Amino acid sequence: MRREDFQKTIDGKQTDLFTLKNNNGCEVSITNYGGAIIAIMVPDRNGNIANVIQSHDTLDGLINSPEPFLSTLVGRYANRIAKGQFCLDGKYYQLEINNGPNALHGGSQGFHKKVWDAEQIGDNRLVLKLTSAYGDGGFRGELRISVVYTFDNTNTLTIAYRATTNKKTIINLTSHGFFSLSGVANPTPTIEQQQCLINADYYLPIDETSIPTGEIRFVRGTPFDFRQMKAIGKDIDADDEQIRNGAGYDHCFVLNKREEGELSLAASLEDPQTGRTLAVYTTEPGLQVYTDNWADGFAGWHGATFPRRSAICFEAQHFPDSPNRSYFPSVILRPEEKYEQITKYHFGLKE
Repeated sequence: MRREDFQKTIDGKQTDLFTLKNNNGCEVSITNYGGAIIAIMVPDRNGNIANVIQSHDTLDGLINSPEPFLSTLVGRYANRIAKGQFCLDGKYYQLEINNGPNALHGGSQGFHKKVWDAEQIGDNRLVLKLTSAYGDGGFRGELRISVVYTFDNTNTLTIAYRATTNKKTIINLTSHGFFSLSGVANPTPTIEQQQCLINADYYLPIDETSIPTGEIRFVRGTPFDFRQMKAIGKDIDADDEQIRNGAGYDHCFVLNKREEGELSLAASLEDPQTGRTLAVYTTEPGLQVYTDNWADGFAGWHGATFPRRSAICFEAQHFPDSPNRSYFPSVILRPEEKYEQITKYHFGLKE
């Protein structure tokens, strides 16, 4: 990629491309436009290095992408809020409706469309910062956020989030990486033969508009039982109401935790063809798993094309529509508190 293809002035702020390197010859490239991860270059079992995340190779491509959240940061509120409405301290707030009847990922001008302040520290660390004004996207409170990306010699990409507010508000941040362990290509292969484990005994059923029904359902006997490795495609088209509602998998899994906020395994992924593996660890209580059910083969990074179900997203987060479900883990942030989250993506090999 050419760094200059990501350099532009937008609303008086400069965009750029930053590349993190480790001692293994692997790289991660990130732009401060939306915090989008542009490339994750890791080897297969034969030593062939390829990009395993979907994106674009120019800023214009990213800005105009048919998938607006393609491997970007999302916020202030990742996932959906029913009818874009919630109540805080007796006052109702109305957000932009941008996904059917609901609000999704902070709206059309959410954090994925912001130019973040950026500072690269050495070869392997990038710090992004953003101040989100009171009323931004319809949310209460001025929010100050920092997101730190670190890529180490174990081929682990760590994303650490921190935020503070001057008024009581809600917050739910994540990185919406579209992972293709086989390597992006023209066309990028399907994920359906990849083997997946999700460390969750329960998941959240959704209605026909993808809002949680409020039930927390046991995965046993359902297509959502990934407690042992199985092919993603095994049950992805099952005759099941929840599969129909999500057009495949687009559900939040309730991660197994021994204690709140512990950094623990959320999911594992293996690609039999290349031997590449991915293990996801997070402090978050939930993992939205999305199997790229709506992609149409659009073009992206260096001529790669992205057909339906050619990627899987592991979005570590709090639960969808939590502001309207008092028994879900709280997403409220107060001025005297700090929002903190850590999610790790470890890329490895299985011989």
